[in-house]
Amino acid sequence: MTTKILIVRSSSLGDLVHMLPAISDIAQHIPNAQIDWVAEEAFAEIPSWHPAVHEVIRVAHRRWRKTWWAATTRQERAALKRKLNGTQYDIVLDMQALMKSAWIVRQTRGVKHGLDWKSARESLASLFYDIKHTIAFWQPAVTRQRMLAAATFGYQYEGEPDFGLQQFTNGVAIQDYAVIMPSASREDKLWPVSDWHAVFRELNAMGLSLKLLAGNEKETERAKDLVKDFPNAEILPRMSLTDVAKVIAPARIMIGLDSGLTHLSAALERPTIGIYSASTPVRTPLVGSAFTASLGDRGIPPSREMVLSKLKQALAG
Repeated sequence: MTTKILIVRSSSLGDLVHMLPAISDIAQHIPNAQIDWVAEEAFAEIPSWHPAVHEVIRVAHRRWRKTWWAATTRQERAALKRKLNGTQYDIVLDMQALMKSAWIVRQTRGVKHGLDWKSARESLASLFYDIKHTIAFWQPAVTRQRMLAAATFGYQYEGEPDFGLQQFTNGVAIQDYAVIMPSASREDKLWPVSDWHAVFRELNAMGLSLKLLAGNEKETERAKDLVKDFPNAEILPRMSLTDVAKVIAPARIMIGLDSGLTHLSAALERPTIGIYSASTPVRTPLVGSAFTASLGDRGIPPSREMVLSKLKQALAG
C-alpha cells in the first residue's frame, strides 16, 4: 500500500541540500513511500534530483511577497491551494518550522507533523501541527533533519548521510580544476582579496585551473577583478543549478564562502573547504563523504594560513 507523504521545505538552497539525506532515510524505512516536496521555484531542481521524490510542488514566496495582492499572484496562490488540497496525504511534514511553511501546511489534507514550540525557529508555527516533535536546536542541520524525519515515521536512522546525488557522482572523471565561490549577498561574508590570491597561486602551483561561480552581474564583476592576474581562470556564466552541479562534480576541489553551492559541493562528494565569517559552522557545517573543512566562525574569518593548510591536506591524496 502506498504511503503518501508531503515534505514542506521551501528554501534556501543550502537548507534543501541538507534535507536530502532525510529523504533517503524515509525512502529506506517506509516501503512504497510516495514523497512529494514543496520547494521555492528557484530551488525546485534540488528535490527533483533525488530518485525518491515523486513530485516537486513549486511555491513562489520570494516573488509573491513583492506583489502579494496582484491579480496574477492571487491566481497562482489559488492554484497552489487547489494543488495542495487535491491529494489526501498520510503525513504532511513541515521540515522548516516557519510561519511561511505553516501557511502551506494549513492548506493540505493529512496528519500534520512539525517541531514543537521550543524546537521551532518560529515558535508560532508549531500551533498548526497535529503532532509536534522535540529536536534539539544546536545540532548540525543534516542531523536535525534526519532526526525529525525519524521521529515522525518511527524509525532509527543509521549510517552516513546519503544525499541521493548519484546521477552526478557515479562514474564521473575527476578533472584538474578547482571551483571557487568567492561572492556572497552580504559584504561581511567576503574574504580578503589578497588571501584569495594566495589560494589561487597555490592551486596553480598544484596544476589546477580555476572556475569561478557568479550568480549575478555584481558577482561577475567582483570575480573578474579577483582573477585579472590569473590567465587560467574562467568565470562561469549564470547557469541552472543542475548545470552547476555538473561543473562541481568533476572538480578536484571546491573552495567557497558559506553558501548553498559550497554545501552542494560537499554533498557531491568533492573535497570542499568552506570559509565562514558571518555565520557559525556549528549548525551548518559542510557534510559529505569526501574531505571537508568548515573554517572560521561568526566575526572570526579563517586566516590565509589555515585555508592553505587545509587545501594541502585535502589534495594530499
